[in-house]
Amino acid sequence: MYNTQFANAYKAQQIMTASPEQLTLMLYNGAIRFVGEAVLALEEGNIEKAHRANLRAQDIVREFMCTLKMEYEVSQGYYALYDYIEYRLVQANIKKDRDMLEEAKGLLTEMRDTWAEAMKLAKQAPQAQSYQTAASFR
Repeated sequence: MYNTQFANAYKAQQIMTASPEQLTLMLYNGAIRFVGEAVLALEEGNIEKAHRANLRAQDIVREFMCTLKMEYEVSQGYYALYDYIEYRLVQANIKKDRDMLEEAKGLLTEMRDTWAEAMKLAKQAPQAQSYQTAASFR
């Protein structure tokens, strides 16, 4: 019980101190984890657990959809992709279809990996600008 309380407190602290970019990454990881849990539960024949995990993944995907700034063209593309992922999750939940879950998980993983790479590049960009600025003063 103590370990669970400690883990929950640590997780809450991580969330409270995370940047918006890190929170997005955490949400991707959570969605991927929940889809994975749904797959395992289906394989074990635990339909209720699969259903609950699938719903949690759907909630995260819907949150991504709601937070898009639709005035940007790229957001419209992301919306369509999230909409497709949500559709596959819903269909997987109705049909108890492992392949649909795996497809959704694969798409979420690709999006997560792209996001992580963008975070890395954005972090490196200010360092490169600082170096260029310092070099211009020489």
